[in-house]
Amino acid sequence: MAMIDTCAAPTFRNDDWALCEDGLEHRNGYFIGRGVLDARRDEDLWDWPLQMAEKRWCRPSLFREAFFAALDRFGLERDEGLGRSFALGFGIRAGQGAGEGFQALGDLLRPAARPEAGAPLPARRTARVAVRA
Repeated sequence: MAMIDTCAAPTFRNDDWALCEDGLEHRNGYFIGRGVLDARRDEDLWDWPLQMAEKRWCRPSLFREAFFAALDRFGLERDEGLGRSFALGFGIRAGQGAGEGFQALGDLLRPAARPEAGAPLPARRTARVAVRA
């Protein structure tokens, strides 16, 4: 997918995000203005990591890289709440192997459909291993 180039003279770019003097822009046109990059949900949690975790199209590692570049570029200080905001929003995938190392909070909060009441649960699968002596 081609990058939408409304960001004039980007100072940083990765596969998804471009940083320009006005803020961060995703290749799909989603824009985060410079003046709101350090917005908070409360005194502790940062808004953008939590908000971007709700977007299925947002790749966490690329957003994190671009967001940190924006904070550095505009002289915005990081604090402990920023790390908590990323952890709370994107979480950490346990045992997923390859991938970004994150799982969207929305995926954790929207569990898979449950069987209807009275329907049998799926049979448990077990692995059988042949052992040679």
